[in-house]
Amino acid sequence: MSKYNIEEYPIPTPITSAQRAKLRSMASDMSAIIQVGKGGINDTLVTTVHDALEARELIKMSVLDNCDYTPREVADALSEITRSHCVGVIGRKVLLYRASKDSKHPIELK
Repeated sequence: MSKYNIEEYPIPTPITSAQRAKLRSMASDMSAIIQVGKGGINDTLVTTVHDALEARELIKMSVLDNCDYTPREVADALSEITRSHCVGVIGRKVLLYRASKDSKHPIELK
């Protein structure tokens, strides 16, 4: 489907509610960096999400009204495809987290 090797990323272990709360608080002042629109979930979107997760670890996306999928469907599908955690769905915003392999400043979840 996409151009990156998903096998490089292990299946994520569950995160605790405290870790999820920390990630949500970190994302509260973030802007959405990706918009999901009428194109839906395609190779380009998956590659963009993968690259953003690798660079930032925590991303916020906006699901537009003209998208054929609900925000929850987008979150579930992208978290499965990219092997990331769905931190939350708030309104039409989706939060995803995945630890980066090469981050110089990784997010510490304790």
